[in-house]
Amino acid sequence: MDEMREAERAEKTAIDPRDWARWFVMRAYKCEGKAEERLSGDGGLDYFIPKHYALRSYHGVKSRRLVPVIPSLVFVRASRRQLINFKKDNNFLQYVMNNTSGGSECLVVPDDQMSNFIKVASQLEENLTYFKPDEIDIKKGTRVRIHGGAFDGVEGVFMRTEGVRDRRLVVLLEGVMAISAKVRPDLVEVLK
Repeated sequence: MDEMREAERAEKTAIDPRDWARWFVMRAYKCEGKAEERLSGDGGLDYFIPKHYALRSYHGVKSRRLVPVIPSLVFVRASRRQLINFKKDNNFLQYVMNNTSGGSECLVVPDDQMSNFIKVASQLEENLTYFKPDEIDIKKGTRVRIHGGAFDGVEGVFMRTEGVRDRRLVVLLEGVMAISAKVRPDLVEVLK
């Protein structure tokens, strides 16, 4: 009898997986600005849109503007319930799905990968290069942690990338994208 009560109590106190906050990969087709405005405004959800400076021409005038790296890509950190409630009023935001052997499921990025990615991608003035996941083979590199500088605490892979002479730090978001940045070799600690 006591075992049943303990099991019931454990069920009641257990956190429902739908209430776990995770980084969902989402699309906001041709409305990243609207997504950014709504997520930071009434939504109050954590989000990240990777951006870089690019030359754009508006009405014949060229200027350097901050634009999304991949159009329509938005990372949102929330629980599934929070996202469902948010999407009731904001149906322009769509889940990116991943086909698995068990069917389709929402593409989710682990917190540690996302925090490393955000730390690197937020350095807008650095010479960053973005890759599709199939463009880079991480197995050729060495797992490292950076100590000091703009990328302090970031873990990734130290390796050569195409078109660059020296080795660079690469941070991968599995199934989504990778980013590489130049780091000084004296800041690199090799992980085992």
